[in-house]
Amino acid sequence: MIPGGGQPNMQQLLKQAQKMQQDLADAQAELAEAKVEGTAGGGLVKATVSGAGELVGLVIAPDAVDPDDTETLADLILAAVRDGNAAAQALQQQKLGPLAQGLGGGGGIPGLPF
Repeated sequence: MIPGGGQPNMQQLLKQAQKMQQDLADAQAELAEAKVEGTAGGGLVKATVSGAGELVGLVIAPDAVDPDDTETLADLILAAVRDGNAAAQALQQQKLGPLAQGLGGGGGIPGLPF
């Protein structure tokens, strides 16, 4: 038997866990709606990425299109998408990082990107 009766502590822990679970769900929903932008070539290519890391938009300036040099355009697109993904990961860390620390984390929680 736990000194002082374990029931109130277990109920409190359960409430805290449920609140943290709801906070995590809210943060994930926010991330799914958030949009960040990555750029390359001084803005010649812009990639819009959701906070969850999904590519949702791509804008290519006409100046970036050279039919004789499609490799450079492909490189610019990749760089812009990578830049957008980096911004999405930073946003994920900002939104989800404090929740991981509240769960006793800081060192990787399986299934979460931090």
